[in-house]
Amino acid sequence: MLKIILALAGNPNAGKTTLFNALTGARQHVGNYPGVTVERKEGDYHKDDFNAVVVDLPGTYSLTAYSEEEVVARDFLANEKPAVVINILDAANLERNLYLTCQLLELKVPLVVALNMMDVAKDRGMEIDIDKLSAFLGVPVLPIVARSSRGLDDLMAAVKAQAAGRLAPPDPAKVRISYGDDIDQTLLTMTGLIRDSGLLKGKYPARWIAVKIVENDEMLINEVKAADPELGARLLHEAELVAEHLMQTFDTYPEAVIADHRYGFIKGILKRGIITHRYDENRLYTSDRIDKVLTNRFAGPLLMLAVLFSIYQITFSLSALPVSWVAAVFGWLGGVLDAGLTDGPLKSMLISGVIDGVGGVLGFVPLIMLMFLCIAILEDSGYLARVAFMMDRIFRIFGLHGSSVMAFIVSGGIAGGCAVPGVMAARTLRSPKERMATLLTVPFMNCGAKLPIMALLIGAFFAEHQAMYMFGFTLFSWVVALVAAKILRLTVLRGAPTPFVMELPPYRFPTFKGLLIHTWERTWQYIKKAGTVILAISILLWAMMTYPGLSPEKKAAFVQEKEQISARYKTGSEERERLLKEVEGRRGAAALQHSIAGRIGVALEKVTWLSGFDWRTNIALLGGFAAKEVVVSTLGTAYSMGDVDPEAAASLGQRLARDAAWSPLVALSALLFMAFYAPCFVTVVCIAREAGSWKWAFFSIGYSTTFAFILSTGVYQVGRFLGF
Repeated sequence: MLKIILALAGNPNAGKTTLFNALTGARQHVGNYPGVTVERKEGDYHKDDFNAVVVDLPGTYSLTAYSEEEVVARDFLANEKPAVVINILDAANLERNLYLTCQLLELKVPLVVALNMMDVAKDRGMEIDIDKLSAFLGVPVLPIVARSSRGLDDLMAAVKAQAAGRLAPPDPAKVRISYGDDIDQTLLTMTGLIRDSGLLKGKYPARWIAVKIVENDEMLINEVKAADPELGARLLHEAELVAEHLMQTFDTYPEAVIADHRYGFIKGILKRGIITHRYDENRLYTSDRIDKVLTNRFAGPLLMLAVLFSIYQITFSLSALPVSWVAAVFGWLGGVLDAGLTDGPLKSMLISGVIDGVGGVLGFVPLIMLMFLCIAILEDSGYLARVAFMMDRIFRIFGLHGSSVMAFIVSGGIAGGCAVPGVMAARTLRSPKERMATLLTVPFMNCGAKLPIMALLIGAFFAEHQAMYMFGFTLFSWVVALVAAKILRLTVLRGAPTPFVMELPPYRFPTFKGLLIHTWERTWQYIKKAGTVILAISILLWAMMTYPGLSPEKKAAFVQEKEQISARYKTGSEERERLLKEVEGRRGAAALQHSIAGRIGVALEKVTWLSGFDWRTNIALLGGFAAKEVVVSTLGTAYSMGDVDPEAAASLGQRLARDAAWSPLVALSALLFMAFYAPCFVTVVCIAREAGSWKWAFFSIGYSTTFAFILSTGVYQVGRFLGF
């Protein structure tokens, strides 16, 4: 039984991940913009007697190691030597997609070309001569439609034949691109030196190494120097000579000349009757006509803001009822446990630690699910790529690269994302300083973990304008992140910006199944986090808020007070019950205040009073360092254990609204602080890993928390001065 390693390579938006899903049945997310797939993904393909481990390489336009995506793809091809590489091309954009194909042919990998989106090409009036294209490239070319699995059997038959060695190897004469007399002569000299010395033999072809050195590929140059320093110096000297000559004669760099000749090679192939147009080549297609409106310099940003506001409006209006149902279920469950269990640590942990803690987070599942559904529609339709395109002009003003836009959006720039994949998406940036500025500012976005906090406080204190406040906080998070990035780029991360080009994929109707999968995957991650990480942290914080508790003397004082009330009033009287519950509430508040967490919260009050935070809020903020969702669960635990109001069954929002320590001004201050203070622990670890140093991770904690405290304190103190 034949089993091989099969790699999928291609440009972003060419349908590579869709093909991966079709072959393996894996439910990997399919995005319409560059930068989603940064690490390789694997899956198994089984049919008849043919088994393959399918590796989904990152989407990349080139094999020149500028970005992390290109490094991952190239390293895999060079080091792991897959039996076959399927190069997925967008049939409607052949010229651009064939650039990577040329590099794969030069690398001499065993190649099969999958010509995807043939239906789109047909709709645009394009007829492609598959046999002629295959003959010119010297490798099999198979037409497919990955979304509907059309043509996959023929594709895999060609892959199987290629893996079994039944296909003739490519003719070297067909894939050797001329880069002009000057570079070609240099390549001949360098290729001879490399071949004679056996430099990196078995890993890269000799001529490919020479091309990369002339292209000034730093990663390969370092590899050559490490393997043979003397030969490396000689090869670099040859490359420097041709670079100087090209600068003097053409006023350009060798890499630009090489790119021009590659595209010239591609155009030469396509002009041989490969593509026939039934319609006018210059006509505007549907996506282009839509873009004339949606990406218009003036109308585009206004429509983008309208779309964003609509998401919040729809989310809050449709989720209100199911959120109340979930809250009622947890309230009922808490009542059952309260009635069925005797008083003690177990009952306290289950009700205050689990039900009021984790239940407070799970109560927002309907809201989160609706938010994720809206984002999935925007993403799968191709609109998010347009948002990135429009934001590029603004990002350049603040010293960031256009590719940073996707990192911000993934982190929650539209709402409901996560800072961890946002930090990882910054790998696509070539400039280390732009990459670092992005890493340090994406945690300011409104990630999915912050949404329950905002929904809780806005619902409790600004219920009449929930969508407007969420919309405003999202816009404000963009402003804060961009200003912070500008400050970083003017101080510790000074440097010139690099150019940005982004592909705009065609608009597509999202599939119902795809929307369900994407929405459920993200919602399930949220639920799973609530049932694992947040549950563990909630129980730990409950223990810190329970022990060591009151001293025997203080316990006796509360017992005595309750006995006096019982003796003064008849059993069953409303006044007696009210007073007893009030004493019990004060006892719970006192116990909480004297616990480990309570003492820390009280100690912090010496500083946090400037922002309007009391000791219970401080406990929640400390929990938020572990995971932002824990803020809601910790508030739920703190205000259920220390609630002095007889109506203990009230929702957390109602408890906060009637608590003397809270007000709309305090809520606004808390919202600002919680939106911008230190990233959660997982994000901090990710920043350290991506930056290559814990120094930047600790810097992220310090500067973001300092900024958040200054901002919230300023708002609170000005609000108090103005009498709010």
